[in-house]
Amino acid sequence: MSPTSSEPVVRFSGTTKRYGEVTALDHLDLEVGSGEIVGLLGPNGAGKTTALRALLGVIRPTEGSATLFGIDGWQDPVEAHRHLAYIPGEFAIWPQLTGGQTLDLLGAVSGGYDEDYREELVERFKFDPTKKGRSYSKGNRQKIAVIAGLMTRAPLLVMDEPTSGLDPLMEATFQDCLREAKHRGQAILLSSHILSEVEAVCDRVAVLNKGALVEEGSLDRLRYLQAHTVEATYVGEPPELEGIEGVEGVVVQDGSIRLQVTGSTDPLLKALARAEVPTIQMREPSLEELFQSFYEDAGPDAVENENATAAGRSS
Repeated sequence: MSPTSSEPVVRFSGTTKRYGEVTALDHLDLEVGSGEIVGLLGPNGAGKTTALRALLGVIRPTEGSATLFGIDGWQDPVEAHRHLAYIPGEFAIWPQLTGGQTLDLLGAVSGGYDEDYREELVERFKFDPTKKGRSYSKGNRQKIAVIAGLMTRAPLLVMDEPTSGLDPLMEATFQDCLREAKHRGQAILLSSHILSEVEAVCDRVAVLNKGALVEEGSLDRLRYLQAHTVEATYVGEPPELEGIEGVEGVVVQDGSIRLQVTGSTDPLLKALARAEVPTIQMREPSLEELFQSFYEDAGPDAVENENATAAGRSS
């Protein structure tokens, strides 16, 4: 199937991976389209890395499938990898090669790259390609991985903690590059623990917990599903809020009200309007608060099941 197909770029269909009695990934259904950035969120053991390995063809799903451009990465890894670039969070380099030679090698292995864009990326990430690999810091090694992935302009970018080791300025540059890739029509699947990064660039997020997809959608949709915090002041008698749909955790004290509201705020605002309420403030949950709400009952058994796999292909 051609990368120009109208089919989703990435499709997880009931993708499941078990290791004995441990289920690392549990019937994942998720799609990523062209010109879309989708973030995978979850703590260690949530199934993020297992999902990426299944897509890349490193492991074979126990059930279901993981395809890119309709290609099964396990059955046809060579063809699958023609259409993607992978940026890992841990990148080992050859100590005797310079950064430039490493980029040359990675570019050749990838099947080609945009030389002008490579030079632009080297400059934007303030990377010195003349030094030997052994001399690079963690951050500079990660710059090689990022530049090598981006310079291919692959129609699909798969990233697993790609900004690990980068300083905040370089993280901002990286985010700019992702937005530019999105506008060019590239699809991006981004696994990250940096919630601000996901919030800044992702169109949708998929939240995994213990191998299962617990929520998926735009940030606006996820925020709508979670409680907003409302703080108001009143004069005279406090407003009557009992029985208002979606309202909970009401605390009334010394002329002020604090509460949580989920869903539509119209019933609450109408109730407040019936009283003398000089001020009202409403705050939507941050991505961090959303993230915490999905895992508040995860418990200590959310272990890193993904690391139970071998680095190579396994059945």
